[in-house]
Amino acid sequence: MTDAKSPEANLSADKIAEIRKEFEYFDRDNNGQIDLPEFIEMLTILSPKTKANHVQEGFNMIDDNSDGYIDFEEFLEWWQEAWWEY
Repeated sequence: MTDAKSPEANLSADKIAEIRKEFEYFDRDNNGQIDLPEFIEMLTILSPKTKANHVQEGFNMIDDNSDGYIDFEEFLEWWQEAWWEY
């Protein structure tokens, strides 16, 4: 059951599966998390004009629990936001 505050709350199962495929594509080592090097690679693909000094700041903004990784819940929430348009 999905919590109403969860980023999954307003998404169809198909949309969540589509976003999970994106997450898994960028999770190169398949450990269920995106680390900083994987995030840098992802930004290089999605937003090539991203300034290097904004990379760590962006990573920290997405990593809500500050564990040094972006998990799927964090990625899902970020993926739905408009500020990272490419």
